[in-house]
Amino acid sequence: MNNQSDTFPILETNRVILRRIEKDDAPDIFKYLSDDEVMKHYGTKPFQTVDEAIKAISRYESLFHEKRGIRWGITLKGDHQVIGSCVFYNMVSEHFRADIGFVLSKDFWGQGIAQEAVKAVIQYGFEHLNINRIEAVIEPPNIASQKLVERLGFLKEGLLRSYEYFDGKFDDLYMYSLLKSDFPSDESKI
Repeated sequence: MNNQSDTFPILETNRVILRRIEKDDAPDIFKYLSDDEVMKHYGTKPFQTVDEAIKAISRYESLFHEKRGIRWGITLKGDHQVIGSCVFYNMVSEHFRADIGFVLSKDFWGQGIAQEAVKAVIQYGFEHLNINRIEAVIEPPNIASQKLVERLGFLKEGLLRSYEYFDGKFDDLYMYSLLKSDFPSDESKI
């Protein structure tokens, strides 16, 4: 499955550029990953220091270099500031499968930016990484993320009971999936 090259792919849509996250982006990453509201459904506690963002960027680099996934920084065209990210992770080559995740600064919620970025990443995965199935696990209270993936054609397959342990409790997650055959290659369909 994994046709991931050693060159980091830059993706472009009408409004956003998805690019490699670099150490200089740590203050931008910290800004949104330290926000309680943004992190409410993220599965980790909000960052407390910029150093945590620097360590996260190192993990993003390892993910790419080890060909286990790709995390793109979301930037608006004409602005280098990272306002969120979108990631393929848990890539399983022999099963042509990957998980997808996304996060966006609350300053940009409700503008369709996350959907535009996620759609570009999905299209890249199907067309260039030879992925057949993309999975998204989402907390039941995270209605906005559920609506986003549903608009892109994901189907809710069921509830994963006590799937994650975070902050002293077990959390349920919905499993969503999108198959390559379900995703329209014609841009006008979504």
